[in-house]
Amino acid sequence: MKNFLPILLVALACVGAAPSADAAEVHVAVASNFSAPMQKIAQAFEKKSGHKTILAFGATGKFYAQIKHGAPYGLLLAADAATPARLVAEGLGVSGTAFNYATGRLVLWSAQASLVDARGTVLANRGFTHLAIANPRTAPYGAAAVDVLQQLRLLGGLKSRLVQGENIAQTYQFVKTGNAALGFVAMSDVYRGGSFIGGSAWVVPAELHAPIRQDAVVLAKGAANPAARELAAYLRSDEARRIIRFHGYE
Repeated sequence: MKNFLPILLVALACVGAAPSADAAEVHVAVASNFSAPMQKIAQAFEKKSGHKTILAFGATGKFYAQIKHGAPYGLLLAADAATPARLVAEGLGVSGTAFNYATGRLVLWSAQASLVDARGTVLANRGFTHLAIANPRTAPYGAAAVDVLQQLRLLGGLKSRLVQGENIAQTYQFVKTGNAALGFVAMSDVYRGGSFIGGSAWVVPAELHAPIRQDAVVLAKGAANPAARELAAYLRSDEARRIIRFHGYE
C-alpha cells in the first residue's frame, strides 16, 4: 500500500468487545486538532460495536490530496465544512452523509503562565519573538488565525515573527516546547472539562474569524463498510457529544 498515512498513526485495537462475524475495519482521516477526543471516541466505539478503527491525524488539506490519489480512508473528519462538501461534489464522498460533528474554538495560548492576558493585548505589545500559527493554506485553524490578525490590523507588523506548523498539532507543540512564546492553537489542545490545563490563554472571540465548522463525511471507499457508517452515526450520539464538549468544542 502506498504511504498515504501521515507519520502519526494510531491503531486502536478492539478491547473488551465480543468477537463478531460482522466486525469490520475502517481507516479514518482525522483533523489533527481532534486527535484527543477522537482517540477516546474510537475506543468507546470499538468496545460497543466490535469494529476496529485505524486513525490517521493530519492537516485537512493534505488528507484531501491523499484521498484524491486513492488513499484507503473510509471516513473523513475534517477541520472545515468545505472539504467534505468538495469531496461529495467530486464523487469521492457519499452524498447525504456529510454532517457537522464539532465547531472549533481558536485560542491564543502560551506555556508561560503570565504572558497572554484575557484580552490578547500581548499581540499589539509584541513582547515576544515568535508567534506560531498553522499553515493557513492547508489548516483551517491557520486560516482563522490569519483572519484574526487581519481583523486586528496586526498581520503586516507581525509577519516576520510568524512560524508555521504543518498542522494545528505541530503548532501546539511549537508553543508547548517553547520554540514559540505563544501561538494560535485549537482550544481542544489546552482545555479539559471546564478549565485550561496550564499556561495562559485568550479565547479568541468568534466574530474575529470565520466559524471553524468541522464536518465529517463517509468517503466512497467506505460506502459499503458498516464500520464507516456506524462510526459516523456514533459521532452524533450523546456519548460522543459528551467527549467532544469536554475537550472544548461547541
